[in-house]
Amino acid sequence: MQAEMTAPLELTIARPDRRRLRLWLVRLAFVVLWLGTWELAATHWIDPFFYSKPSAIWGRLVDWFTDGTAFGSIWTQLAVTLEEAVLGFVIGAVAGVVLGILLGRARFAAEVAAPFIKAANAVPRIVLASLFIIWFGLGLTSKVATAVVLVFFAVFFNAFQGAREVDRNLVDNARILGASRAQVLTSIVVPSATSWIFASLHAAFGFALIGAVVGEYAGADKGLGLLIANAQGTFDAAGIYAGMIIITVVALLAEWLLTLLENRLLRWRPPVSSGGHNA
Repeated sequence: MQAEMTAPLELTIARPDRRRLRLWLVRLAFVVLWLGTWELAATHWIDPFFYSKPSAIWGRLVDWFTDGTAFGSIWTQLAVTLEEAVLGFVIGAVAGVVLGILLGRARFAAEVAAPFIKAANAVPRIVLASLFIIWFGLGLTSKVATAVVLVFFAVFFNAFQGAREVDRNLVDNARILGASRAQVLTSIVVPSATSWIFASLHAAFGFALIGAVVGEYAGADKGLGLLIANAQGTFDAAGIYAGMIIITVVALLAEWLLTLLENRLLRWRPPVSSGGHNA
């Protein structure tokens, strides 16, 4: 009897593992096919000077991580870009969350600020990057400012909407029980808006990286954006792709870390049911 019950359980556990393995094998096959086709095309049909090819990009990455770049160690360039992105992410996220939640709970103030926020959000970010360089110079501050602007609006609108979507009955019940406005905000509004906020944070770090790289591209003496700008100026397509790959890997690692943090902070949420239950 025990053996009969154990066998279906083992099959149930094994099926998701087999499905996950098959999923990753299909993804790997797709990447191999894509890179192989690109390498073949760049060898026989298209000009690798303009389009580069995977082997050349790999060679550029190896050179950067072993011999360094024209502007020094690749780790120095990566550290500079990461510092700019992280600072911009933290400042922009905190400002977006605080202002989004406060305006989300203050309807009159939100109506007053709405046209100004929409107008600021409509300003092209590349123009702002150039303006920040004039204001703050080629150093760290101008890159952080560009990243802050990109992150702020991505987080603000989600925090604002999350604060607006709080269950009215919960707020009314808390006030009946004697909760102050500050207690309602910290105990009900902020936890309820957390899912909305984290949804925006996943994309926000990518925006922070974009802001840092765009700022470096517009003018800098260090950073991955400088490497990409230099590669463009020397018609080094492999260098442009190599810089893009490094930025992509950093963004994926940040996404993974944010997912771990989200899962830890939102343990209180009930698990999502995949189907109904029969009585």
